[in-house]
Amino acid sequence: MPSEDLAATHVLEFPGGYTRTTGPVIGRFLTELRDRRLVGVRTAGGRVLVPPLEYDPDTGEPVTDEYVEVGPAGTVESWAWVSSPRPDHPLDRPFAWALIRLDGADTALVHAVDAGDPKAVQPGMRVRPRWRAETSGHITDIACFQPEVTRIVAPVRAEYRVTPGKALTRFLEGVREGVFLGGRCSRCVKVYVPYRISCPSCGTLIDEEVRVADTGTITTFAINNLPDPRAPQVPFVSAYILLDGADTPMIALVGDVPAQEVRQGMRVRAVWAPPEERTLSMDNVRWFAPTGEPDADLSELEGGA
Repeated sequence: MPSEDLAATHVLEFPGGYTRTTGPVIGRFLTELRDRRLVGVRTAGGRVLVPPLEYDPDTGEPVTDEYVEVGPAGTVESWAWVSSPRPDHPLDRPFAWALIRLDGADTALVHAVDAGDPKAVQPGMRVRPRWRAETSGHITDIACFQPEVTRIVAPVRAEYRVTPGKALTRFLEGVREGVFLGGRCSRCVKVYVPYRISCPSCGTLIDEEVRVADTGTITTFAINNLPDPRAPQVPFVSAYILLDGADTPMIALVGDVPAQEVRQGMRVRAVWAPPEERTLSMDNVRWFAPTGEPDADLSELEGGA
């Protein structure tokens, strides 16, 4: 007959707790912990050991009686992520065990880092201790370490009123009608869009109004990955568009095309809001979309970004 495996459960337990003396070196470290300070001990060779030891682990020589305050901040040297904490772990949510070299120390100690996300932990991360409300002289007086604050999220909202001048009002009136209006300088013979009442090049007053096409060419552009309520999708493209008949580009959104397919020289046309929805606003132009025409040769265009 095959022999049966023999197995037995053994339990090592000290119901009243295991009591040991700390000695002067570890005792000093724990006493400082109770007072929410971190100290190390200096070796004969000048290194600072944290946690402190009675003997230099490299030489075996006794350490000196010089204690050095370190930290409280430190740097993560290596780490291991705990995705399913056990009942006796220091935190009840996923955390990292990490080797942390406190500022001023030459060795690292092991402690928990409450990072929230394993992707947030990396060698070189700066951390600081979070102390318990009640301290007793135990390593658990430090509840855990937390990453230093390196970024904040601040809600930003600015509300202001703009009163358009004569030139901008005229331009927006045109946009409300579904047309782009520019001004031609009689001296420079350049057409500026949006419409303006003086030439930015020579200062001549502009009195000739010019209607330009709602088609144009992308001269330069940027891909944006932050949401914008005006954008058709994210990521979206904002571009300088040189309208046909204009000598200066205007900035607008580009839609109806994947952001990675937008390019300089692409031909585009304005996508207008329905007439019944239009107001004195650039919201009348939802965005510019590709026309499907061959790309323009930017070297042949006057104006530009």
